Amino acid sequence: MREKASQETQEKIIDALINERKRLGLSHEKLAELSGLHRTAISHIENRKRNPTLISCLKISYALGISLGDILKEVEQIKK
Repeated sequence: MREKASQETQEKIIDALINERKRLGLSHEKLAELSGLHRTAISHIENRKRNPTLISCLKISYALGISLGDILKEVEQIKK
């Protein structure tokens, strides 16, 4: 049960990051440049081929100009 909740939370975090990237009109290439991650890492995270680390999520959110804390608060509100 806990693992399912963790997986759902991770999915919602990734979805929020994807939505923000698209809202800003950024390509994987540009987000990679801004975040310091490789383009394929961004692609694999978004396509659920790779689980992002906390550090990767922080780098992506910082590059997008949003707070990972705000995303987590939003995810918690959705779960209630």
